[in-house]
Amino acid sequence: MIRRITVPSLFAPPAYAHASVVEAGTRLAFLAGSVPLDASGELVAPGDPVGQTEQMIANLAEQAGAVGAGLEDVVYTDVYVVTDSPEVIATVWDVVRASGLSRGPHSSTIMGVTCLGYPGQLVEITATVAVPRD
Repeated sequence: MIRRITVPSLFAPPAYAHASVVEAGTRLAFLAGSVPLDASGELVAPGDPVGQTEQMIANLAEQAGAVGAGLEDVVYTDVYVVTDSPEVIATVWDVVRASGLSRGPHSSTIMGVTCLGYPGQLVEITATVAVPRD
């Protein structure tokens, strides 16, 4: 059971929840950073943060599936974008929002960073997933 909370006394978030509460007894999976590499380890969509984000979401879906969950079961993400531009960050967030990630606005942090682990990598996302009961 996931309960998403938007705190009325705080600034109303544009498309995320301030907190997500997972009831005791739920299995949680903490997924490593999903990156925009294909199955052979090649960078997808060089120079294109939108294309890289789409690949990153597809990879995240594979990670979630491996633990018995789906994108709709995500309760928290950290999204990293190599940029100092709020416009680029907003564009990446639009792809994340449109992806079907979470059953409702999930809790998230999105941030611009200087660099990520692979040459040419522009985006990365880590996620916490509430794994459904069998």
